[in-house]
Amino acid sequence: MTRTTEALIPKLQEYVAANSTPPDEVLLDLAAETEKLFPDDNYMQIGPEQGAFMTLLARIAGAGQVVEIGTFTGYSAICLARGLRPGGTLLACDISEEWTSVAQRYWKRAGLDDTITLRLGPALDTLRALPAEPQFDLAFVDAEKEDYVDYWEELVPRIRPGGLILGDNTLHHGQVVDPEENATNVQGIRAYNARVREDDRVEQVLIPIGDGLNLARKK
Repeated sequence: MTRTTEALIPKLQEYVAANSTPPDEVLLDLAAETEKLFPDDNYMQIGPEQGAFMTLLARIAGAGQVVEIGTFTGYSAICLARGLRPGGTLLACDISEEWTSVAQRYWKRAGLDDTITLRLGPALDTLRALPAEPQFDLAFVDAEKEDYVDYWEELVPRIRPGGLILGDNTLHHGQVVDPEENATNVQGIRAYNARVREDDRVEQVLIPIGDGLNLARKK
């Protein structure tokens, strides 16, 4: 037993991935193509164990309406969409036609092109154009870190009671606890974690999976 969460050394990381539901051929091919096409941006794609966790979480939550802020090449959208209840839909928000053109090919290959709707443009504009009432069961935030608090403020009113908000990269490679690190994106993550923790509309936990996943449930 231990009272702390231990950092994963590479061999333990491999063990975790090997003992989680593995990615299928679609996700493996998508990860490989993303690495080939966008080697400098490949770090933005979630890992296989986080993808499996998010599929399971969406399924446990019985999610029917999901919004994703930051889609990249579509790996996380596939994982979330696979956890939706029958008839569910996912709204994917991104600003890059180049990245999401890859995503759309793989959504079709996964049989999810009728489930996932892509909205190109600044995500804050997309959110603000939606009715300001509860409509989503789950939201996944993985875009510009300095805008995370703004995404939060737009999302919480649009999440149904009992719904979930997942904030990705909320440990930011450990830089959140480095007093010498004051980059804009790191400050954005610190501000987001603090805002979620202090918001009495939710209950939450910061999970050390991937680069940190801040999981909040609306009361």
